[in-house]
Amino acid sequence: MEIKDNTFSRQFEALADGKLITVEYSFQEKKIFLTRMSVPENFDNEEFISDFLKDIMAIAIERKLKVVPILPKIAAFFKKNPTYKELLPPGIRI
Repeated sequence: MEIKDNTFSRQFEALADGKLITVEYSFQEKKIFLTRMSVPENFDNEEFISDFLKDIMAIAIERKLKVVPILPKIAAFFKKNPTYKELLPPGIRI
């Protein structure tokens, strides 16, 4: 999967079956806040979404960022993938 970091729009982008999936973000200090996810209607490929989020976590690790999940869907990702809980800033529990 190829992820584009669209810094102008402040979002990560990926194509799935020709459809654009995005995760919007904002930065504060050494934290990235994942604020919004856009998924086209009738798109139900949860495996693709999970892989997309794993790739975003890899980017956060590479950039030495802590991840603050604002969305319930992203918080659920952390619950299903406890290996990424180290990316949560101190005081954030999921």
